Amino acid sequence: MTIDIHQQQNTDVATTQQFEGDALVQWAMAADRAYQIATKLAATNFVPQSMKGNPGNVTAAILAGNELGLPPMAALRSIDVIQGTPGLRAHAMRGLVQSKGHQVQLTESTPEKCVMRGRRKGDEDWQEVTWEIERARLLGVTERNPQWKKQPQTMLVARATGEICRLIASDVLHAMPYASEELDGFGQADGAMQVRPVTIRELAPDAAPAEGEPQSEGEPRTELPKDDPWYVPTDSDEDAEALAEYEAQS
Repeated sequence: MTIDIHQQQNTDVATTQQFEGDALVQWAMAADRAYQIATKLAATNFVPQSMKGNPGNVTAAILAGNELGLPPMAALRSIDVIQGTPGLRAHAMRGLVQSKGHQVQLTESTPEKCVMRGRRKGDEDWQEVTWEIERARLLGVTERNPQWKKQPQTMLVARATGEICRLIASDVLHAMPYASEELDGFGQADGAMQVRPVTIRELAPDAAPAEGEPQSEGEPRTELPKDDPWYVPTDSDEDAEALAEYEAQS
């Protein structure tokens, strides 16, 4: 009897692993097909400026949109990549949440204040959020994004949309919980925790320093020098190079 149980358990594990493997293979095949499509679309005006000429980002947007239930072209019109961080546009986020049967209503909207309420499908109680221009000023977003001066009413609606959708239907948004309009110029959502890399020294404090590793009593080193073969360029490097080129031409 015990042998039979172990055999059944081994069979179940093997079946699960095979299913997971098949699912991964299918996803990889879908990604390959999406990349072929993205290569053709990346140079067109049908993709947002943040993805133009970048088939990799277009592919990621198509795949992410598919997981959210968006067709490829709808995904490209609904997702922006801001400094490497993807975000759903507010109208797309609101549409996704409403398509699942949840309710989102705009109850007040002016250039100074936005009030929005929502409730999950089947719930009786409403949740309400309020965004005022003073709150945006305190967070500093009005200085980072010129759209706050051009169309403050629209930006307040976008902020309220993101907050109420996360509050009532975070499961719908999966790994893309922020609206594009909520991301500042550095691809960082307001209030999101910034995490620095963990160093080997922190993981193994008693380990002997590697040959050539600087021994410092201060803050542990978290970044590689740019001449290191393992160094990976970041968006800030590209921004610095662009700024230097601009200043050289001025």
